[in-house]
Amino acid sequence: MLNIKKGQLLISEPSLSDPIFFKSVVLITHHTASESVGLILNQATKTDLDQIIDDIPSNSFPIYIGGPVQKNAIHFIHTLGDMIPNTQEIIEGLYWGGDFDQVLRLMTEDKIAKNHIRFFAGYSGWGKNQLNHEIKKDGWITHEPNINLCMQNSTEKLWSDLIKTKSKKYAIWANIPKDPSLN
Repeated sequence: MLNIKKGQLLISEPSLSDPIFFKSVVLITHHTASESVGLILNQATKTDLDQIIDDIPSNSFPIYIGGPVQKNAIHFIHTLGDMIPNTQEIIEGLYWGGDFDQVLRLMTEDKIAKNHIRFFAGYSGWGKNQLNHEIKKDGWITHEPNINLCMQNSTEKLWSDLIKTKSKKYAIWANIPKDPSLN
């Protein structure tokens, strides 16, 4: 049994066949013996939060694709701790969810900076032993928790930067296009 834990990052293997996870980095937000939940950190949409929610300032908080499950639900991670009631700690200093009305109030009062909160549409989910199986079959490479990586706003190079740190055998894959035959 692998030691999957909250806060851990999953780096997709170049050979992972599911297109939604191509070159993705996933933060594990919840893990038990029966399920795992995560958010894809590096797949930005072209939509900002103020485009889908009325009455918040146009602060251009981008929405990222969190995963293929419940794509219409908004999830968020943050470093605001107790400022957001009902939040769940992922690792020390990094939190998931909480009172969304409070988030909107704080945004309206201009008390939340972009580097303290990130929004996601949908989430990634795995059933019992599914994630362990995918890791054993070389679908994912694990990476230790890192708040700075989770909260950075520029994510275009996140996958390639992380994959290069894992092994020299991955360095060649860092710049692979989605369809290598078009190269």
